[in-house]
Amino acid sequence: MPVKEFRTVVTEKPVLIGPDSKDDNIIFAIESSCDETAAAIVKNGREVLSNVVASQIKTHIEFGGVVPEVAAREHLEAINLVIAQAFEQSGLKAEDITAFAATVGPGLVGSLLVGMNAGKALALAHDKPFIGVNHLNAHVCANFLNTDLEPPFVALLISGGHTQIIEVKSYLEQKIIGETIDDAIGEAYDKVARLIGLPYPGGVNLDKLAQTGNPFAFKLPEAKLQNEYDFSFSGLKTASLQLINKLKKEKSELPKADIAASFQENVSSTLLKKVKKAADSIDAKTIVLAGGVAANSEIRKKFFALRDNGYKIYAPEMKYCTDNASMIASSAYFLAGTMDSLDVEVFSRM
Repeated sequence: MPVKEFRTVVTEKPVLIGPDSKDDNIIFAIESSCDETAAAIVKNGREVLSNVVASQIKTHIEFGGVVPEVAAREHLEAINLVIAQAFEQSGLKAEDITAFAATVGPGLVGSLLVGMNAGKALALAHDKPFIGVNHLNAHVCANFLNTDLEPPFVALLISGGHTQIIEVKSYLEQKIIGETIDDAIGEAYDKVARLIGLPYPGGVNLDKLAQTGNPFAFKLPEAKLQNEYDFSFSGLKTASLQLINKLKKEKSELPKADIAASFQENVSSTLLKKVKKAADSIDAKTIVLAGGVAANSEIRKKFFALRDNGYKIYAPEMKYCTDNASMIASSAYFLAGTMDSLDVEVFSRM
């Protein structure tokens, strides 16, 4: 089990953080990588004491997607409020906190700067360690919240910006087995949603519509790749566009529900097949879902069905699938993808 010595940012007092620490670690974390301003307090990486999220969805609906400059301004307006609410919800004060953490990337640079600078300011004001967290590692760590999950396991990280199959050997050691070579799964969902006229957020609305359609109405292609564990969704997006254009010419009304269901069946089946094969190749019987798209109803249904075949399947509670600060605190505690220098800067991509 890992443990690391951090230093308070002013007096440089040593503070041990991690599962091997003899004392309870209470981490206050901030997340602002995209369009949610979030703050949370988590004890020992698993027990959520407070979890506050201010969403910007209503703001970005009129644009059909997230506008970076608008998102950054919204974070500035919300950050102090969510920090105050996180303390109030937990009943704790700054002196009770072991360390402050914040997402430093990947994400929108302007948005990341708001959360990171707030986290650094809190660490400086209260002389606590500051921990920068990698957003992708944090999504995987969302599965530790309120569970007894421990490595090793295989993780499927699916979000608006990333699609990866990850072998998690320990809290600190991870290896990417496969990943997308073009669009991430969340991008593919959003693009197809726009093609059939669904509003932002496209992925969520497509999932809802798909539940009313026939998943076998249309046969869509699956990309054949050199690495059998990699993904490609650009061809599926193009095939969906061609199908929609064809149906518009043939039918007076576009069968949106059937298109959505057929698209979702293709994606969820592809994910299941590749992840199961990757898990079997390393004799892993524990599979976890992570990322915003892990909230998708059909993907969860297909993966949870693997329990009947002897697999242990984990997925975060719905509120911890999308961006939140509890997963940032958990990642800081388990030391996954963390940076401990006050000089750390934000980054947009890996």
